Amino acid sequence: MINNDVLRSIRYMLDLSDNKVVEITKLADPAFPLEKTEVQAFLRKDDDPDYAECSNRVLAHFLDGLVIYYRGRDESLPPRPVEKRVTNNVVLKKLRVAFELKDVDMHQAFADAGFPISKPEMTALFRQPDHKNFRLCGDQLLRNFLKGLTLRVRGA
Repeated sequence: MINNDVLRSIRYMLDLSDNKVVEITKLADPAFPLEKTEVQAFLRKDDDPDYAECSNRVLAHFLDGLVIYYRGRDESLPPRPVEKRVTNNVVLKKLRVAFELKDVDMHQAFADAGFPISKPEMTALFRQPDHKNFRLCGDQLLRNFLKGLTLRVRGA
């Protein structure tokens, strides 16, 4: 999925302002250079002349910040390195951690979106990429999960 679409979906789901998106992003790294105007450019439509592409680095910092925002920072552990490439699987994992979702919650989110998946299908999404049963999370799968999670967070 396009990083801008992921950012847009999460922002809508949580009803975040542009300033809040910047604040959450800076939780992962206070020195990370992100301004409100950049966030506004990421959220514009593709055909808008002021549209800007959201980089993997920005999305990775935002997702890490989201985990810290909801779960808090564990000072006993060293800071995790930021992902260089944000795949749909990474987005799924970060959202699962941020919202403390169990398997049942994940299945319910997919079912709420009208896209039920089996337990083996879901566990394959969270395996290491070099595992024989690893499965890439497609755009449709992530889109439906975001839709189901939005219904859960915002209410029907």
